[in-house]
Amino acid sequence: MPAVVRGGRKQASRPAPRRAPASRGRASTRPAAGPALLGRGFLSPATVWVGAASLAALVVVVVAAGGWGQSIAASVGHGVDARLADMGFRLEQVDIHGATPAGQRAILDRLRLQRGQPIVGLDLERLRADVEAVGWVSEARVVRLLPDRLVIQVTERRPMAVWQSAGAVTVVDGQGVVIPGADPGRFAALPLVVGAGAGEAASELVPMIENFPRLRERLEAAVRVDDRRWNLLLKTGGVIQLPADDLDSAFVQLEAMDQRQRLLDLAFARVDMRAPGEVAVQPRGSV
Repeated sequence: MPAVVRGGRKQASRPAPRRAPASRGRASTRPAAGPALLGRGFLSPATVWVGAASLAALVVVVVAAGGWGQSIAASVGHGVDARLADMGFRLEQVDIHGATPAGQRAILDRLRLQRGQPIVGLDLERLRADVEAVGWVSEARVVRLLPDRLVIQVTERRPMAVWQSAGAVTVVDGQGVVIPGADPGRFAALPLVVGAGAGEAASELVPMIENFPRLRERLEAAVRVDDRRWNLLLKTGGVIQLPADDLDSAFVQLEAMDQRQRLLDLAFARVDMRAPGEVAVQPRGSV
């Protein structure tokens, strides 16, 4: 190309500055403080226009080609992704909202995103499915913020109880669903439910126990009997036998008795509430 001449003086064209190679590694999860934090400025209007034109051209090819346009788009897309990445459309930051630190690590390990990879070609639906495959996540939403950011909003499963059944110990959420990967040893403060079906049925029982602080602090475990009803084992060795039906009324009656007679402070062996409208208290040491 001939040198550009302005004002009668010949000026040699300068070679384009060499671009520093993009750093490789896991995309940053630190909150963004602005473009300066990433070591580069805003994209120029011309760059954005060229990128948009490239994307528009790809869309036209796919629409015009019909069904087999998908294969064309796949092959052309790699080239477009690389070109757009060169213009700044590459992944530099991943923001994860709604997850605990342990959940964030599990999500990043699952996705294996790399800093500097093209961001335009990322399959957001596949990423969402991968995030929801993480045991701690019940629901996820993935949003791409051009030129360089990915935002992941998740709803985590909240541990509700530790479930022991058939020799296995797991952690269940508020719907009684087992949380894969949750270590029961980290949740010793949660109520312990025992027996077949106890994990699923705990979603009804545990909230009632949590609303009864005096019972909660004395509870050792809740044992599911024939997958129909519960026995509450207290740390004192006493047992409260709950009915199969109408748990709400049973807890109201139990709490009223405790307020009037300080029932939970008494040395009883058993409180039998299985018969509707009847409560039988067996003192400790009686036959």
